[in-house]
Amino acid sequence: MNTKEKDSKYIMHTYGRYNVALKEGKGSYAYDEEGKKYLDVSSGIGVNCLGYSDEGFVKAITQQASKIQHISNYFYSKPTSDLAEKLCALTPFSKVCFSNSGAEANECAIKLARKYSFDKYGKGRNEIISLNNSFHGRTITTLSATGQEVFHNYFFPFTEGFKIAPANNFDALKDLTDDKTCAVLMECVQGEGGVNILDKEYVKKVRTFCDEKDILLIVDEVQTGIARTGKLYAFEHYDIVPDIITSAKGLGGGLPIGACLCTQKLGEVMSPSTHGTTFGGNPVVCAGANYVLEKVANKEFLDEVTKKGEYLKEKLLKTEGVKSVRNLGLMVGIELKDKDAHDIAVKCVENGLLIITAKNLLRMLPPLNISYNELDEAVNILEKTLKEN
Repeated sequence: MNTKEKDSKYIMHTYGRYNVALKEGKGSYAYDEEGKKYLDVSSGIGVNCLGYSDEGFVKAITQQASKIQHISNYFYSKPTSDLAEKLCALTPFSKVCFSNSGAEANECAIKLARKYSFDKYGKGRNEIISLNNSFHGRTITTLSATGQEVFHNYFFPFTEGFKIAPANNFDALKDLTDDKTCAVLMECVQGEGGVNILDKEYVKKVRTFCDEKDILLIVDEVQTGIARTGKLYAFEHYDIVPDIITSAKGLGGGLPIGACLCTQKLGEVMSPSTHGTTFGGNPVVCAGANYVLEKVANKEFLDEVTKKGEYLKEKLLKTEGVKSVRNLGLMVGIELKDKDAHDIAVKCVENGLLIITAKNLLRMLPPLNISYNELDEAVNILEKTLKEN
């Protein structure tokens, strides 16, 4: 049996796969088992932020793997503590809890918010308000926090304690809060929900309101973080500081990681045994993440992400068949005039462009170090595909 046949026979069908078995990659390009070349502007859904097989990244993780590949969290690890130090030095946060995914980071954030409120106000102040069209993960609890009805099926009972407010409607969010509310959870740009960019004044109002009511503000930066929007984290565009952010995807550069970061007032809320994970803070993964931060966390790199995002948007808006483009940095949603985005995505893959969707949009999350020539190539393949279909 070939790879696709084995997959179909032995792996649960939880993904609608494109008809491609990838074998290797370099930079912005991937190659399938037949040797066909693809330009990848999906980056493993925003994970491969430096593309495939970046030499420095490969060196960092292989050197660490040759020393020690895993240790229990009962012991100290230099790559892990180095990464925590970097994240706190680069942000307004003072403590980090590492895990293996964005969903796990969001689980930690939810627990942290509820324990803070329990410690200060007692039992019962535990509800969290999230936003319509949000996406926070696929565990039972993070699905409950996700503001998309399509995910609220099959797996009953869902975790209680969540309310959903319409995005960019401050009065509606305010009306949902009561003496049971402990936190508000939002994405500054809703990736899976359709690349919806929250209004700056709305976010600032929510921050002020949360301060007044001692309600924690959690910003999910799983997809928007690690330079994706032209800032290290997207909340920086909004002139606010959340109480908690969650990070994953690009932080690991291709290896599984999650991180929940909190401000100083929350730094001692979680104590031994209140949270944990076997693989969180794995030294090999953290060695890779340390390298990623060294590459992306500087003004020159971040400014280039912004410029590339503006360049790509300008090119896309001139493309026949494209109705509109919304983006923040290299987080890009493309609305088509009269084509089905999912159908076009499949055809793009056939034409050598790996692209994904978000609701009824095409979505691009290219490597952050993609070249301008490669962006041109991506637009050309998309335009060719739209004309053919």
